[in-house]
Amino acid sequence: MRKIRLTKEEKKIEDALMRGDYARVSNAELKEVRESLAARKKDQTMTIRVNSEDIKKIKKKAEKVGVRYQTYITEVLHRVAIRS
Repeated sequence: MRKIRLTKEEKKIEDALMRGDYARVSNAELKEVRESLAARKKDQTMTIRVNSEDIKKIKKKAEKVGVRYQTYITEVLHRVAIRS
């Protein structure tokens, strides 16, 4: 059998599991997580024209938080939409 190599992050998660650092969540909490993930499901494509300087600034902000810029834009749009 082939041994699976884990990334550093995966190894940290595995170690935490072995120590028992994670606990089961209630059905209500699990339902809340499912609903949150479903609310962010991307099921529509949108094409817009945007100023290139704005895109450069957005890419820098996304890089600072460690996400792709498309994901960053999607999250910003989601936050605006839920406040309406």
